[in-house]
Amino acid sequence: MRRINGTALIIAALVATLGALAYPVWSYADRSGTGQANLNASSVATQWGPLSATDRDFLVKVRLAGLWELPAGQQAIERAPSEAVKAAGDHLVVGHTDLDRRARDVAAKLGVELPNQPTEQQQGWLRELTAASGEDYERKFANLLRAAHGKVFGLIGQVRNTTRNSLIRQLATDANQTVLDHITMLEGTGFVDYDAIARDAAAAATASPTGPPPPTGGVVPPQPVPAEPTGDQSFTSRPSTMPMPMP
Repeated sequence: MRRINGTALIIAALVATLGALAYPVWSYADRSGTGQANLNASSVATQWGPLSATDRDFLVKVRLAGLWELPAGQQAIERAPSEAVKAAGDHLVVGHTDLDRRARDVAAKLGVELPNQPTEQQQGWLRELTAASGEDYERKFANLLRAAHGKVFGLIGQVRNTTRNSLIRQLATDANQTVLDHITMLEGTGFVDYDAIARDAAAAATASPTGPPPPTGGVVPPQPVPAEPTGDQSFTSRPSTMPMPMP
C-alpha cells in the first residue's frame, strides 16, 4: 500500500509539473484575447490570403477618400485662383479615379461592401470648401486635403507591412504612390500650415517622443561616418531622383 501511494504521489507530481509547463503556452498563444487569437477571429480565408479586419477597414477608407477628395479636386480645378492649386486638384481627380477603380475591383473579388457616400465629417469639409473663396478657399483646400492624406499615409504603411492578402498588398502599394504624389502637390501650393499639422499630431500622440538630445547652442556635433559599400560596387540600381527640399 505504501509503495502504491508513493507511486501515485510521483505521478501526481509529474502531472502537476507538465500542467505548469503547458499553462503559459496555452494562456499566451491559444487563449481568446491574445493578439494572435484576435487576428484569427477577425480574418476570413480567401484565395489571395487571409483578409483581416484592418484590411477591410483599409479598403473602406480608400473608397471614402475618393468619394470626397475627387470632387474636392474637381472643385479646385474650376474655382482655385492659382495654377498650383488647380494642378493639385488635377492630381487628386486623376489619382482617386484610378485608385477608386482599383479599390472597387479588389472589394468585388473579396466580397467587401463599400460605402457610396462620404462620411458626415467629409461632407462637412466639402461644404466648408464650397462656402470659401479666393485665398481663403485655397488655404482651406490645401490644409484639409493635406491633413487627410497625412493621416491615411500611416494606415497605408501599416497595412502594407502586415497584410497577408496579396490583393490588399498591391492596393496598398498603389495607394502609397498616389497619396505621396498628392501630398507633394498639395505642399507645392505653398499654403500648407506645417505648424498646425505638427500640433495636431502632438495632441493625438499617446507616448513621449524619443531620439537624440536637442542641439546645444554653439556646439557642433561630430560628423557621422558615411554609410558606404565596401565590397563589389558594380550596382545596377540608382538613387531616387526626388529633389531635396530647399533650406
